[in-house]
Amino acid sequence: MQKAVGPLLELVLDPDDTFVTRATAEALLRRKDRAGLAIVASALAAADSNHGDWIHTAIVDVFGIFSSDRDDAAQLVEELVRDSDDSLSQGARQLLGILAELDPVLRPA
Repeated sequence: MQKAVGPLLELVLDPDDTFVTRATAEALLRRKDRAGLAIVASALAAADSNHGDWIHTAIVDVFGIFSSDRDDAAQLVEELVRDSDDSLSQGARQLLGILAELDPVLRPA
């Protein structure tokens, strides 16, 4: 739902508690869909270095296990890079860079 985007973005960028940042980012990423990835990408674009580190940690935790999950997410994020919203596309580029650096533990046989 579009009206949930603002409150979720505020939670990812919670100024008082980075645990909320990490937990919310992780929950959104575990959806493994465009909506969750878009909110995290938007948050990355607006995040300070501290929040960015916690968002990065959530990305590694979610997409650092299965290469197929990472690859599927990267494909969705590539679409976000072309979005007309400059903030979203900037954050999507950051997210795509983080995903590209990941070396997941499990790969297809």
